[in-house]
Formats: sequence, C-alpha cells, structure tokens
Amino acid sequence: MPEGDRMDAERRIVVQPPEPDMTPATLIERARALRPMLRAQQEEADKRGYYTDEVHEAIKAAGLYRTVQPRMFGGYQFDMETLFKIVIEISRGHPSSGWCYTLATSHALLVGAHFSEKAQAEIFGPDGDFRAPHRAPPAGKWEKAEGGWRVSGTWAYSSGSPVSTHFIGGAVIPNDDGSPRGINFIVRRDQVKILEDSWGGDTALGMQGSGSHAVVVDNVFVPDDHIITSSVLLSSEYAPEGTVGLRLHGDVSFLGVVGGIYQATFGAILTGTARAAIDEYEEIIKTSKSYHVPGLPRTEEAETQRVLGKAIQLTDAAEALTLRCATIYREQCENWAATGKPITTEDTLRLWGVAQETCFMACEAVTMLFHTAGVRAAGRGQKLQRYFRDIQMYLVHPSSQSVISSSIAQLELGVPMQAFGGRGK
Repeated sequence: MPEGDRMDAERRIVVQPPEPDMTPATLIERARALRPMLRAQQEEADKRGYYTDEVHEAIKAAGLYRTVQPRMFGGYQFDMETLFKIVIEISRGHPSSGWCYTLATSHALLVGAHFSEKAQAEIFGPDGDFRAPHRAPPAGKWEKAEGGWRVSGTWAYSSGSPVSTHFIGGAVIPNDDGSPRGINFIVRRDQVKILEDSWGGDTALGMQGSGSHAVVVDNVFVPDDHIITSSVLLSSEYAPEGTVGLRLHGDVSFLGVVGGIYQATFGAILTGTARAAIDEYEEIIKTSKSYHVPGLPRTEEAETQRVLGKAIQLTDAAEALTLRCATIYREQCENWAATGKPITTEDTLRLWGVAQETCFMACEAVTMLFHTAGVRAAGRGQKLQRYFRDIQMYLVHPSSQSVISSSIAQLELGVPMQAFGGRGK
C-alpha cells in the first residue's frame, strides 16, 4: 500500500493497543518466558482439555493474543513470521497449548481482512479483546430472516474455542436463485454452547489440551454483515480491487487469502513440538547408559548422537521453512499490490504443500527421538510419549492429507481439479 495509506490507517486508531510501543522481539521473549509454567501444567491442561486460567491470563496480559490483530482495533498488527516465532515458543512449552493458542489467535487476520469496518468495530469491541476458532467445514441449518439468517448446528473440533470471545464457522446457504453459496460467519461466544465433555483427557489420542471442543449454535441470528464468502480462503480473484481490510489497515497482509498461510501455523506448532522433544531427549540421555556398550553414557554413544543430530537438523529445517512460508505469503500479497496479479488457488495450494512438508519433517524428528529414547519414555505421563501422541493428531488431520499433492499435480498438468470445488488456476 502507498505510504500515505499506511499513515492514514495509523491515524485512524479506534482502540489503542495496551502497549503502543510494543515490538515483535518483546512479544517473542514473553512467549519464551511462559515455557516453565506450560511444562509444569501439561498434565493438568491435557485432562482439562485446554490450558489453565493462569496460563490464559498470562498470555492475555503479555499481549500475545493481539499479535496479528489490526492496530486500528487494539492489536499490534505484526507479521505472520512474528506469530510463528511465538507459536514455536508456546508449543515448546506444551504442544497442545500451542495448538489452542494458535487457532484462537490467528483468525484475527481473517476478520481484519474481510469483514466491513462496522462489523470489525463490533467484533473487536471497545477494548480489542478478541479470539476465535475457525471451523471451516460447512455445517448447520439456515433460515433467511430480515437483515440476515437464523442458524442452528454443531461444529466439531473447534480448536481454541474455550479461550475465545467469538466463534467462526463455515456453512453453505442458498443464493437468491437457489444455488449453493459457501460462506463463513461469526458469532459471539455468549451466543454458542461449548460441549465441555467433547475434548480433553482420553477423548483423543493426542493434543488433548488443544481446546478442540464441539460448538453448538442454536437458533442464533447472524446479520448479513457478519457473513463473508468462503472464496477468501483460496484466492484473491473474487476481489480484484482488494479487500476491505487492505484498504482499512494499510497492510497487504489483509488481502487475507489465508488457506495457505494458515497451514503454516501447523508447521510452527509442530516445530515447537520437535524442539520440546529434543529438550526431553537430551534430559533422558544425560541420565542413562547405553543398551549396547555396558557402562557407556548415552551422551557418548555414536548412534544416540546421530539420532539427536538428525532430529536437530530436521527441526532446524522445519523452522526455516515455516518462517519462509510467512515470507512467501507476504510476497504474494505484495505482488498483488504491485502488479494486480491475483493470488490463485494454485498459489495457495503450493504454499500449503510447503507447509505440509515442514510439518512432516518436524513429525519425523519427534518419531526418531521417541523410537530411540528407551522404554521409560513410553510411560503414561512422560513428556516424550505425550509429544509422540501429539504429532499423530496432525498426521490424521485433513490438512495433512495427500489430496493436496493430487490437487497440485492436477493444476500443474492442466487437468480438472477434483477437490476444493474444482477451482483451477
């Protein structure tokens, strides 16, 4: 955006952020400082289904929820690279707390990009206190009402919902001619019910503290300006003149084609998980002997050193690629601003594909460490066992599936794409 637009956006602050002179480095350091508390409360958070009120209040007081929120409405409007570095630090303390935090925090970008100024002022509120999960798969029954719609339905696996102020869900509603229209909608937390027994403890194999609860919406009125098209997730072609948020906030990130960059948030979560696994592995080998060479400390065993070194390599690469994803997204948005070339579905899926490989590298690192740590690491309550279970939840997640590879190949070959509504280049 032109410098004049950026200055105008800065002048239009509606809600002052709590610490106007905040820097990315300060936020990242504050996230790092939470590691001891997060590690001490891992078991409690997993049983509860999401992190404790103490952790929530510490994250809130540190300003971490405001990382990518528009500055106009009380946020710090930092880039996605800053968010990724924060997510890595929180996930290093407790992976599923990282998942919960991330999926409650990152969707400020979606709201800031695509909802009207009036709606954003209402959503972010008078003090800028905002968090929301986004459960994209469509659900619910919809009935037209004056000025909007009435909706009822259940959206499962709404990660981050227990610590959020709002809920964002996906749906399909009819156009005037009866044809289907994919949308995303937002409602307040007090308008929904979170099913407390739907997550936490043994309800899932891993990421037990991710706050991935089911959310029930029962006959809630959603005004028209709290509904946006689902096309925003994959391409900017639907908005050749740009988005509300881009003009409002003077920042190209608010072009808001979030389908690819959101996948990279998983890369940050899993990179932090791999860092946590490395930390735990080092603690284990410092206090154990070789199985193969009697009396030899495991820290001096060549095979143990090889595994640790390889895990560090994979994790370093995963972190580098995760941060590169933030740069790719920024470059896509800047290219649109400079040339008018839209971000296409192919662009988004290629970014998604890079993010997938990042996640797979981090998962491989954790797997190597768990498989060679020794039997004691497999005990219930052991941190490395927890981290190994946690990565399985990404490996069964829709974001990790091979349909992404198939879709990228179909676009490359110029043949019809079967997924994502058959959208092409």
